[in-house]
Amino acid sequence: MSSLPIPNAEAQAQSQQLAALIQAKIEQSAGWLSFADFMQMALYTPDLGYYSGGAKKFGIGGDFVTAPEISPLFAQTLARQVMQVLALTSGDVLELGAGTGKLAADLLLALHASACVPGHYFILEVSAHLRHIQKENLQKSLPPEVFKRVVWLDVLPPNFVGVMLGNEVLDAIPVHLVHKTAGMLYERGVAYIDGFVWQDRLLETGDLSDLVSRLNLPEEYLTEVCPAASGLIVSLAQALRRGVIILLDYGFPAREYYHPQRNLGTLMCHYQHYSHIEPLLYVGLQDITAHVDFSSVAHAGFSRGLQLSGFCSQAQFLMNCGILELMSQVPAHDMANYAPLAAAAQKLLSPAEMGDLFKVIAFSKEIEEPLLGFFAGDKTHTL
Repeated sequence: MSSLPIPNAEAQAQSQQLAALIQAKIEQSAGWLSFADFMQMALYTPDLGYYSGGAKKFGIGGDFVTAPEISPLFAQTLARQVMQVLALTSGDVLELGAGTGKLAADLLLALHASACVPGHYFILEVSAHLRHIQKENLQKSLPPEVFKRVVWLDVLPPNFVGVMLGNEVLDAIPVHLVHKTAGMLYERGVAYIDGFVWQDRLLETGDLSDLVSRLNLPEEYLTEVCPAASGLIVSLAQALRRGVIILLDYGFPAREYYHPQRNLGTLMCHYQHYSHIEPLLYVGLQDITAHVDFSSVAHAGFSRGLQLSGFCSQAQFLMNCGILELMSQVPAHDMANYAPLAAAAQKLLSPAEMGDLFKVIAFSKEIEEPLLGFFAGDKTHTL
């Protein structure tokens, strides 16, 4: 991948330090590490992993741009769905993996403007580095009386009431790589031979093998499976006493995810706004993601007593929540303010941008009222 920018000396030193730790882990594991374990270390090793280290990740100058970074319009629209649930539950908000805190800041400002700030806005953040950034940004962005309601958590709270939110959380959960060839199932992992290399081994019997066997994969097929994403949904279901879980991410229902033509999977890496498919490069310096299998996510929630309350494209969800009405509050002839809004809406809604690839799925517990974001264009039947 010679077209990728070359990291500076400090970044290279950090990457080499992490690579040495992963190499040692491979040696401790009889010379082979599952890709899920490799991805876990590459992203989350304290101080060295991609999400735990100090490099800028989000927005301009980072590696990728998320919807909240594009415009406050995203959070202002999402706030309408959040307010509906808060009105029904008198509960709190819990955000999973809050990035720079941009979504939390804009969402809380929108809730504050509508006199609808919850008693607590919890943030569950595993990265100490990102937690520090979130605290700095939120303290600068929010009125003191709103900022004091933000609470950082290390674990999910029991008996939570209100809204749980996760924007681009599921795609960063480590995945297993599986490869079907000559009628046999293999797990693709990582070995070390003068550097990190791919190495397949026969998929052992067990939960992962059972899961993959049910997919009936075609021949000569490489893909990802993510039991840990289902595990997260189970944990959220156990923590939620009453309320709604809303997850936004890019992905497909299983029928599309495991389509015969998608025979190389969805694994992607993001480095300084370059996208590529070489996760063994620049460990700790690049994001590694896989698209979400929303069918398995839906099944995990349903199996733990959650009601599947909606599934649709991000564009449909934002339209249902009134994004066009929010835009109309700024006169079109006020080009200085309207033009950035229109450009942001184009990115959020266009099928060629985020509008169709990104999906929104919602679960509820002890909530009977239909959710605002899914009143039109709901596609739960595709799951």
